[in-house]
Amino acid sequence: MARKVYVDQEECIGCGACVDSCPDVFRLTEDNVAEAYNPEGASEEEIQEAIDSCPTECIHWEDEE
Repeated sequence: MARKVYVDQEECIGCGACVDSCPDVFRLTEDNVAEAYNPEGASEEEIQEAIDSCPTECIHWEDEE
């Protein structure tokens, strides 16, 4: 089963760690919170590194059907 990454924006503090780690997947919005604008922009391993770098643990995997 494939997985897709997403950001719980209510938990995001806008630190930018995910953007620094994986800029082809994450960016900061005008509200200064992260979003996964291109969930397929990097390998799962690279995305997992960004997830692991998040201080608020607001980035998650979601199973796709």
